[in-house]
Amino acid sequence: MTDVTAPHPPPRPPAGRPGDADGPTDADVAAVSVLLGRPPQAGFTVAVRHADGSPMVIRNRPLLDDGTPMPTRWWLVGEPERTWVSRLESDGGVHRVEDEVDPRAIAAAHAAYAAERDADIPPDHTGPRPSGGVGGTRMGLKCLHAHYASWLGGADDAVGAWVAARLVEREGAAYR
Repeated sequence: MTDVTAPHPPPRPPAGRPGDADGPTDADVAAVSVLLGRPPQAGFTVAVRHADGSPMVIRNRPLLDDGTPMPTRWWLVGEPERTWVSRLESDGGVHRVEDEVDPRAIAAAHAAYAAERDADIPPDHTGPRPSGGVGGTRMGLKCLHAHYASWLGGADDAVGAWVAARLVEREGAAYR
C-alpha cells in the first residue's frame, strides 16, 4: 500500500456560502434537478460550490421526504467533477484504491460517514434507518463519487483524498 498523502491532494474548494445551512434556494433546487435529471427526493443543503456559485456537492438529509432511508449523505452533483470521477472509476479506480489505500482507513471513513449521517436522524424517528457507510456501502468500496464528495465536504476520507490527488494528475487542475 502506498501512503495516500503523497502526492498531496489539492486544497478543497470553499464550502457553501453563508445561509446554505438554512436550505437550498429555488435556484439551487432547479440546478440540482437539472444535474440529477429529476427533482431531489430529500431535503439537502449545498455543501460545496463552484467558483461561479453553482452546486458541486450536496449534503442530503438522512431520510427522503417520504421517510425512506437515504444512505447517500454527500452527493457529488457538479460537473465536470462527476464526469472526471466516472472516468477514474471506469479506468479501474476502485480496484486501484483497494490496492493502494489502507483498508483500516476505508473502514474509518465508512464509520465516520455513518455516524455523521445517523446523528441527523430525528430522535423520534421509528421507521427504517439508513445503513452502511459511504453511499450505503457496508464494506470495501462501491463509489468513488461518494468518497470524493465526502472529502470535499470536509471529512477525513482517505479514498476521497486519493481521488482528489488522481484528478489533479489526470485532469491537470484541481477545480475550475
